[in-house]
Amino acid sequence: MNIGIPKEIKNNENRAGLVPGGVKQLTQDGHTVYFQAGLGLGIGIDDQEYENAGGIKLASLEDIFEKADLIIKVKEPQPVEIALLKPRHILYTYLHLAADKELTQGLMKSGATCIAYETIQNKDGSLPLLIPMSEVAGRMATQVGAAYLQANNGGKGILMAGVAGVREAKVTVIGCGIAGNNAIKMALGLGAKVTAIDISTRRLAQLEDIYQMGLSTLYSSPETIEKTVIESDLVIGAVLVAGAKAPKLVTREMISKMQKGSVIVDIAVDQGGCIETCKPTTHENPTFEVDGVVHYCVANMPGAVPLTSTYALTNATLQYARMIANHGVDKSAERDEAFRKGINIYKGKLVYKQIADDLDLTFSELS
Repeated sequence: MNIGIPKEIKNNENRAGLVPGGVKQLTQDGHTVYFQAGLGLGIGIDDQEYENAGGIKLASLEDIFEKADLIIKVKEPQPVEIALLKPRHILYTYLHLAADKELTQGLMKSGATCIAYETIQNKDGSLPLLIPMSEVAGRMATQVGAAYLQANNGGKGILMAGVAGVREAKVTVIGCGIAGNNAIKMALGLGAKVTAIDISTRRLAQLEDIYQMGLSTLYSSPETIEKTVIESDLVIGAVLVAGAKAPKLVTREMISKMQKGSVIVDIAVDQGGCIETCKPTTHENPTFEVDGVVHYCVANMPGAVPLTSTYALTNATLQYARMIANHGVDKSAERDEAFRKGINIYKGKLVYKQIADDLDLTFSELS
Protein backbone atom coordinates (compact mmCIF):
# COMPACT_ATOMS: atom_id res chain seq x y z
CA MET A 1 0.00 0.00 0.00
CA ASN A 2 1.09 3.58 -0.62
CA ILE A 3 1.18 5.43 2.70
CA GLY A 4 1.49 9.20 3.17
CA ILE A 5 2.46 11.21 6.24
CA PRO A 6 1.79 14.94 5.76
CA LYS A 7 3.23 17.64 7.96
CA GLU A 8 0.66 18.88 10.48
CA ILE A 9 -0.75 22.33 9.76
CA LYS A 10 -2.99 22.92 12.80
CA ASN A 11 -1.86 25.91 14.89
CA ASN A 12 1.36 25.08 16.76
CA GLU A 13 0.97 21.36 16.12
CA ASN A 14 4.53 20.05 16.04
CA ARG A 15 3.81 16.35 16.40
CA ALA A 16 4.38 13.97 13.48
CA GLY A 17 2.21 11.06 12.37
CA LEU A 18 5.09 8.60 12.76
CA VAL A 19 8.70 8.58 13.92
CA PRO A 20 11.34 7.04 11.61
CA GLY A 21 11.08 3.70 13.43
CA GLY A 22 7.45 3.43 12.36
CA VAL A 23 8.34 4.27 8.77
CA LYS A 24 11.02 1.58 8.82
CA GLN A 25 8.57 -1.05 10.05
CA LEU A 26 6.04 -0.24 7.33
CA THR A 27 8.66 -0.31 4.58
CA GLN A 28 9.94 -3.64 5.89
CA ASP A 29 6.35 -4.89 5.60
CA GLY A 30 6.61 -4.12 1.89
CA HIS A 31 4.76 -0.80 1.74
CA THR A 32 5.83 2.49 0.19
CA VAL A 33 5.90 5.37 2.66
CA TYR A 34 5.89 8.98 1.49
CA PHE A 35 6.56 11.80 3.95
CA GLN A 36 6.32 15.55 3.51
CA ALA A 37 9.54 17.55 3.68
CA GLY A 38 10.05 18.95 7.18
CA LEU A 39 7.77 16.37 8.79
CA GLY A 40 9.94 15.88 11.87
CA LEU A 41 11.37 19.36 12.37
CA GLY A 42 9.10 19.99 15.35
CA ILE A 43 10.54 16.98 17.16
CA GLY A 44 14.16 17.48 16.13
CA ILE A 45 14.22 14.81 13.40
CA ASP A 46 15.48 15.82 9.97
CA ASP A 47 14.36 14.48 6.60
CA GLN A 48 17.47 12.36 6.23
CA GLU A 49 16.47 10.18 9.18
CA TYR A 50 13.13 9.44 7.54
CA GLU A 51 14.88 8.68 4.26
CA ASN A 52 17.33 6.38 6.05
CA ALA A 53 14.29 4.52 7.40
CA GLY A 54 13.06 3.93 3.85
CA GLY A 55 10.71 6.88 3.45
CA ILE A 56 10.40 8.84 0.21
CA LYS A 57 10.38 12.62 0.62
CA LEU A 58 7.81 14.72 -1.23
CA ALA A 59 7.75 18.48 -1.28
CA SER A 60 4.13 19.36 -0.66
CA LEU A 61 0.88 18.41 1.01
CA GLU A 62 -0.69 18.00 -2.41
CA ASP A 63 2.01 15.53 -3.46
CA ILE A 64 1.37 13.39 -0.38
CA PHE A 65 -2.37 13.15 -1.00
CA GLU A 66 -1.81 12.47 -4.69
CA LYS A 67 0.56 9.55 -4.09
CA ALA A 68 -0.90 7.94 -0.98
CA ASP A 69 -3.92 5.73 -0.36
CA LEU A 70 -3.52 5.60 3.43
CA ILE A 71 -2.98 8.98 5.12
CA ILE A 72 -1.52 8.87 8.65
CA LYS A 73 -1.87 12.09 10.66
CA VAL A 74 -2.09 13.34 14.23
CA LYS A 75 -4.94 15.85 14.27
CA GLU A 76 -8.19 16.23 12.37
CA PRO A 77 -7.75 17.45 8.78
CA GLN A 78 -7.93 21.17 8.16
CA PRO A 79 -10.07 22.55 5.29
CA VAL A 80 -7.18 22.52 2.79
CA GLU A 81 -6.58 18.83 3.59
CA ILE A 82 -10.26 17.89 3.38
CA ALA A 83 -10.31 19.40 -0.12
CA LEU A 84 -7.56 16.95 -1.14
CA LEU A 85 -9.34 13.82 0.11
CA LYS A 86 -10.69 11.42 -2.50
CA PRO A 87 -12.97 8.35 -2.21
CA ARG A 88 -9.92 6.07 -2.48
CA HIS A 89 -8.30 7.55 0.62
CA ILE A 90 -8.15 5.99 4.07
CA LEU A 91 -7.62 8.67 6.70
CA TYR A 92 -6.17 7.45 10.01
CA THR A 93 -5.90 10.11 12.73
CA TYR A 94 -7.58 11.76 15.72
CA LEU A 95 -10.94 13.11 14.51
CA HIS A 96 -13.20 14.01 17.50
CA LEU A 97 -16.16 14.38 15.16
CA ALA A 98 -18.91 14.57 17.80
CA ALA A 99 -18.07 18.21 18.47
CA ASP A 100 -17.70 19.35 14.84
CA LYS A 101 -20.56 18.97 12.37
CA GLU A 102 -18.83 20.95 9.62
CA LEU A 103 -15.76 18.70 9.74
CA THR A 104 -17.93 15.58 9.73
CA GLN A 105 -19.94 16.73 6.73
CA GLY A 106 -16.76 17.68 4.87
CA LEU A 107 -15.29 14.23 5.40
CA MET A 108 -18.54 12.55 4.35
CA LYS A 109 -18.64 14.63 1.17
CA SER A 110 -15.09 13.52 0.29
CA GLY A 111 -16.21 9.90 0.07
CA ALA A 112 -13.12 8.79 2.00
CA THR A 113 -12.95 6.21 4.80
CA CYS A 114 -11.98 7.85 8.09
CA ILE A 115 -10.68 5.97 11.11
CA ALA A 116 -10.48 7.78 14.45
CA TYR A 117 -7.73 6.93 16.90
CA GLU A 118 -9.97 7.92 19.81
CA THR A 119 -12.81 5.45 19.09
CA ILE A 120 -10.74 2.29 18.62
CA GLN A 121 -12.00 0.50 21.72
CA ASN A 122 -11.11 -2.77 23.44
CA LYS A 123 -13.71 -5.12 24.93
CA ASP A 124 -12.97 -3.78 28.41
CA GLY A 125 -13.90 -0.28 27.25
CA SER A 126 -10.33 1.03 27.16
CA LEU A 127 -9.21 3.29 24.31
CA PRO A 128 -5.66 2.18 23.50
CA LEU A 129 -4.83 4.95 21.03
CA LEU A 130 -6.24 7.69 23.25
CA ILE A 131 -4.42 6.55 26.40
CA PRO A 132 -0.95 7.98 25.64
CA MET A 133 -2.26 11.42 24.72
CA SER A 134 -4.64 11.39 27.69
CA GLU A 135 -1.64 10.73 29.93
CA VAL A 136 0.18 13.68 28.37
CA ALA A 137 -2.83 16.02 28.52
CA GLY A 138 -3.63 15.07 32.12
CA ARG A 139 -0.11 15.76 33.32
CA MET A 140 0.05 18.97 31.29
CA ALA A 141 -3.27 20.19 32.71
CA THR A 142 -1.87 20.42 36.21
CA GLN A 143 1.41 21.86 34.98
CA VAL A 144 -0.38 24.53 32.94
CA GLY A 145 -2.92 25.22 35.66
CA ALA A 146 -0.15 25.82 38.19
CA ALA A 147 1.50 28.30 35.82
CA TYR A 148 -1.71 30.25 35.18
CA LEU A 149 -2.42 30.53 38.90
CA GLN A 150 0.61 32.83 39.00
CA ALA A 151 -0.33 36.52 39.17
CA ASN A 152 1.89 37.38 36.20
CA ASN A 153 -0.27 35.02 34.09
CA GLY A 154 -3.57 36.46 35.29
CA GLY A 155 -4.11 34.07 38.20
CA LYS A 156 -4.82 34.79 41.86
CA GLY A 157 -1.16 34.31 42.77
CA ILE A 158 -1.29 31.08 44.72
CA LEU A 159 1.45 28.45 44.92
CA MET A 160 0.22 24.88 44.46
CA ALA A 161 1.98 23.55 47.58
CA GLY A 162 1.66 26.70 49.66
CA VAL A 163 4.35 27.08 52.36
CA ALA A 164 4.47 26.51 56.11
CA GLY A 165 1.59 28.42 57.67
CA VAL A 166 -0.04 29.25 54.30
CA ARG A 167 -2.64 27.01 52.65
CA GLU A 168 -2.00 24.99 49.52
CA ALA A 169 -4.03 25.36 46.31
CA LYS A 170 -7.40 23.61 46.09
CA VAL A 171 -7.61 21.55 42.89
CA THR A 172 -10.73 19.78 41.63
CA VAL A 173 -10.53 17.14 38.89
CA ILE A 174 -13.84 16.20 37.27
CA GLY A 175 -13.65 12.86 35.49
CA CYS A 176 -11.17 10.29 36.75
CA GLY A 177 -10.22 8.29 33.69
CA ILE A 178 -6.70 8.23 32.24
CA ALA A 179 -6.42 12.02 31.86
CA GLY A 180 -8.04 12.75 35.20
CA ASN A 181 -5.88 10.26 37.07
CA ASN A 182 -2.72 11.78 35.60
CA ALA A 183 -3.89 15.27 36.54
CA ILE A 184 -4.53 14.05 40.10
CA LYS A 185 -1.11 12.42 40.30
CA MET A 186 0.63 15.62 39.24
CA ALA A 187 -1.44 17.88 41.51
CA LEU A 188 -0.77 15.71 44.55
CA GLY A 189 2.91 15.60 43.60
CA LEU A 190 2.99 19.39 43.62
CA GLY A 191 1.49 19.44 47.11
CA ALA A 192 -2.01 20.68 46.30
CA LYS A 193 -5.20 19.71 48.12
CA VAL A 194 -7.04 17.60 45.54
CA THR A 195 -10.68 16.55 45.17
CA ALA A 196 -11.63 13.96 42.55
CA ILE A 197 -15.20 13.79 41.20
CA ASP A 198 -16.58 10.90 39.12
CA ILE A 199 -19.79 8.95 38.49
CA SER A 200 -18.07 5.62 39.26
CA THR A 201 -17.82 4.83 42.97
CA ARG A 202 -15.62 1.89 42.04
CA ARG A 203 -13.18 4.23 40.32
CA LEU A 204 -13.20 6.61 43.29
CA ALA A 205 -12.47 3.70 45.63
CA GLN A 206 -9.54 2.65 43.45
CA LEU A 207 -8.12 6.18 43.60
CA GLU A 208 -8.48 6.27 47.38
CA ASP A 209 -6.56 2.99 47.58
CA ILE A 210 -3.82 4.40 45.36
CA TYR A 211 -3.43 7.83 46.96
CA GLN A 212 -4.58 7.04 50.51
CA MET A 213 -5.31 10.11 52.64
CA GLY A 214 -3.87 12.57 50.15
CA LEU A 215 -7.03 12.64 48.04
CA SER A 216 -10.67 13.54 48.71
CA THR A 217 -13.30 11.88 46.50
CA LEU A 218 -16.89 12.86 45.73
CA TYR A 219 -19.63 11.23 43.70
CA SER A 220 -20.59 13.39 40.74
CA SER A 221 -23.82 15.37 41.07
CA PRO A 222 -24.77 18.95 40.21
CA GLU A 223 -24.71 19.83 43.92
CA THR A 224 -21.26 18.37 44.69
CA ILE A 225 -19.78 19.82 41.50
CA GLU A 226 -21.11 23.31 42.23
CA LYS A 227 -19.96 23.38 45.85
CA THR A 228 -16.48 22.08 45.03
CA VAL A 229 -15.92 24.19 41.91
CA ILE A 230 -16.82 27.41 43.72
CA GLU A 231 -14.22 26.68 46.40
CA SER A 232 -11.48 25.66 43.96
CA ASP A 233 -8.43 27.54 42.79
CA LEU A 234 -7.94 25.20 39.81
CA VAL A 235 -10.62 23.09 38.11
CA ILE A 236 -9.57 20.46 35.58
CA GLY A 237 -12.31 19.05 33.34
CA ALA A 238 -11.41 15.55 32.16
CA VAL A 239 -14.77 14.01 31.30
CA LEU A 240 -14.87 11.55 28.42
CA VAL A 241 -17.73 9.64 26.82
CA ALA A 242 -16.14 7.55 24.08
CA GLY A 243 -16.99 8.95 20.66
CA ALA A 244 -19.62 11.32 22.07
CA LYS A 245 -19.86 15.00 22.85
CA ALA A 246 -18.80 15.75 26.42
CA PRO A 247 -21.63 16.65 28.84
CA LYS A 248 -21.61 20.20 30.26
CA LEU A 249 -21.13 19.60 33.97
CA VAL A 250 -19.79 22.99 35.06
CA THR A 251 -22.21 25.81 34.30
CA ARG A 252 -21.68 29.50 33.64
CA GLU A 253 -23.39 30.23 36.96
CA MET A 254 -20.83 28.11 38.83
CA ILE A 255 -17.98 29.92 37.08
CA SER A 256 -19.43 33.30 38.07
CA LYS A 257 -19.24 32.29 41.76
CA MET A 258 -15.54 31.34 41.64
CA GLN A 259 -12.93 33.77 42.97
CA LYS A 260 -11.34 36.00 40.37
CA GLY A 261 -7.97 34.66 39.26
CA SER A 262 -9.07 31.04 39.59
CA VAL A 263 -8.17 28.80 36.66
CA ILE A 264 -10.11 26.36 34.46
CA VAL A 265 -8.36 23.77 32.26
CA ASP A 266 -10.75 21.79 30.05
CA ILE A 267 -9.03 18.71 28.64
CA ALA A 268 -12.36 17.62 27.12
CA VAL A 269 -12.39 20.55 24.69
CA ASP A 270 -11.70 18.20 21.74
CA GLN A 271 -15.09 16.64 22.42
CA GLY A 272 -16.86 19.95 22.95
CA GLY A 273 -15.73 20.55 26.53
CA CYS A 274 -17.35 19.64 29.86
CA ILE A 275 -17.44 23.27 31.04
CA GLU A 276 -20.18 25.54 29.67
CA THR A 277 -17.89 28.54 29.21
CA CYS A 278 -15.30 26.51 27.28
CA LYS A 279 -14.38 27.33 23.70
CA PRO A 280 -11.38 25.91 21.78
CA THR A 281 -8.17 27.93 21.92
CA THR A 282 -4.70 27.48 20.43
CA HIS A 283 -1.16 27.39 21.80
CA GLU A 284 -0.71 30.81 20.18
CA ASN A 285 -3.61 32.31 22.17
CA PRO A 286 -4.27 29.72 24.87
CA THR A 287 -6.43 31.55 27.39
CA PHE A 288 -9.41 33.82 27.84
CA GLU A 289 -11.33 35.09 30.86
CA VAL A 290 -14.95 34.70 31.86
CA ASP A 291 -16.06 36.57 35.00
CA GLY A 292 -12.41 36.98 35.96
CA VAL A 293 -11.70 33.24 35.76
CA VAL A 294 -8.82 32.22 33.49
CA HIS A 295 -9.79 29.52 30.95
CA TYR A 296 -7.18 27.35 29.23
CA CYS A 297 -8.91 25.33 26.50
CA VAL A 298 -6.23 24.38 23.97
CA ALA A 299 -7.58 21.68 21.68
CA ASN A 300 -4.21 20.01 21.02
CA MET A 301 -2.45 20.21 24.37
CA PRO A 302 0.09 17.42 23.64
CA GLY A 303 1.32 19.47 20.66
CA ALA A 304 3.27 21.59 23.15
CA VAL A 305 5.43 18.59 24.05
CA PRO A 306 5.75 17.03 20.59
CA LEU A 307 8.86 14.95 21.19
CA THR A 308 7.29 13.00 24.06
CA SER A 309 3.90 12.90 22.35
CA THR A 310 5.04 11.68 18.92
CA TYR A 311 6.98 8.72 20.27
CA ALA A 312 4.13 7.79 22.63
CA LEU A 313 1.63 8.09 19.79
CA THR A 314 3.63 5.96 17.35
CA ASN A 315 3.93 3.26 20.02
CA ALA A 316 0.13 3.05 20.11
CA THR A 317 -0.92 3.67 16.50
CA LEU A 318 1.63 1.63 14.55
CA GLN A 319 0.03 -1.78 15.10
CA TYR A 320 -3.23 -0.62 13.52
CA ALA A 321 -1.43 1.22 10.73
CA ARG A 322 0.28 -2.08 9.88
CA MET A 323 -3.06 -3.89 10.03
CA ILE A 324 -4.69 -1.45 7.62
CA ALA A 325 -1.73 -1.53 5.23
CA ASN A 326 -1.36 -5.31 5.31
CA HIS A 327 -5.02 -6.33 5.18
CA GLY A 328 -7.11 -3.32 4.15
CA VAL A 329 -9.98 -1.75 6.09
CA ASP A 330 -12.61 -4.43 5.39
CA LYS A 331 -10.57 -7.44 6.47
CA SER A 332 -9.16 -5.54 9.44
CA ALA A 333 -12.69 -4.73 10.60
CA GLU A 334 -13.74 -8.36 10.21
CA ARG A 335 -10.84 -9.70 12.26
CA ASP A 336 -10.58 -7.02 14.96
CA GLU A 337 -13.62 -5.65 16.82
CA ALA A 338 -11.60 -2.89 18.51
CA PHE A 339 -10.48 -1.59 15.11
CA ARG A 340 -14.01 -1.83 13.72
CA LYS A 341 -15.17 0.67 16.34
CA GLY A 342 -12.57 3.10 15.06
CA ILE A 343 -14.28 3.44 11.68
CA ASN A 344 -16.29 6.67 11.88
CA ILE A 345 -16.89 7.26 8.18
CA TYR A 346 -16.88 4.45 5.62
CA LYS A 347 -16.74 5.50 1.96
CA GLY A 348 -18.49 8.75 2.81
CA LYS A 349 -21.16 7.27 5.07
CA LEU A 350 -21.31 8.06 8.78
CA VAL A 351 -21.18 4.66 10.52
CA TYR A 352 -20.65 5.68 14.18
CA LYS A 353 -24.08 6.01 15.77
CA GLN A 354 -23.18 8.22 18.73
CA ILE A 355 -21.66 10.82 16.42
CA ALA A 356 -24.71 10.71 14.14
CA ASP A 357 -27.00 11.21 17.15
CA ASP A 358 -24.93 14.09 18.57
CA LEU A 359 -24.78 15.91 15.25
CA ASP A 360 -28.26 14.98 13.97
CA LEU A 361 -26.83 13.38 10.84
CA THR A 362 -27.86 10.24 8.95
CA PHE A 363 -26.42 7.03 10.41
CA SER A 364 -25.52 4.07 8.19
CA GLU A 365 -24.96 0.60 9.60
CA LEU A 366 -21.49 -0.81 8.93
CA SER A 367 -22.32 -4.16 7.39
